[in-house]
Amino acid sequence: MSGKGLKVIGSGFGRTGTLSLKAALEILGFAPCYHMQEVIKRPLHIKKWQKIAHGQPVAWHSIFRNFQATVDYPASSFYRELLDAYPDAKVIHTVRDPERWYASTDETIYRATDSFPAWIRKLPPLSWFIDMQEQLIWQRLFNGRFPDRLYALQRFHDYTEEVKQQVPPEKLLVFEVKEGWQPLCDFLEVPVPNIPFPHINDRKRFLNQSRWMRQTFNLLPLLAVGALGLILLLRKRKLATQESSV
Repeated sequence: MSGKGLKVIGSGFGRTGTLSLKAALEILGFAPCYHMQEVIKRPLHIKKWQKIAHGQPVAWHSIFRNFQATVDYPASSFYRELLDAYPDAKVIHTVRDPERWYASTDETIYRATDSFPAWIRKLPPLSWFIDMQEQLIWQRLFNGRFPDRLYALQRFHDYTEEVKQQVPPEKLLVFEVKEGWQPLCDFLEVPVPNIPFPHINDRKRFLNQSRWMRQTFNLLPLLAVGALGLILLLRKRKLATQESSV
């Protein structure tokens, strides 16, 4: 695909197969595709989304200038604004079994910052990211009530109905990644690839990464103490050598 501006806007919540959809869209030529992973890689983007979270204007093209598609948080909840900015784009709303969505979200992104010790959560850009996520996801979408399972499940349902009402039917595909290539390719008017539809176990990878980060950051104070001790020991030996040579 060629041309500037977003061609595909994902409106679905995170944990609805958005990483698999990102991979699928890039295979189909809608590359690169924006995703929360792209935000994490770009501290300046984290800062821009934090500004948006606090009501400060940010030009959409400054975020999506080099992207043809976007899925997942934080962009997904701005599908109406993005459709106004990119009127030729189509909207894909990913869904899945609500109970499984809630369990996955609760186990992963809702607890993501637990992987970091308190002291490092206060340092940018992580502090920016935590604030952005809190404001744009847990407050803006769930009114601070995500731990209330029944409320979150109702919000999941209501949000899907809102998308159906807000997006013209000819521009909207409500999609489960388990449906595979056919409905996606029909909607985007592209040929079906002769390869399996990507199914990325993002939950398993997320938990493994979180476990690794938690272990790494818990070791940092010990490593710092060890490094300081080594520096002091080397300095002591250097002073002893200097004194013995006098």
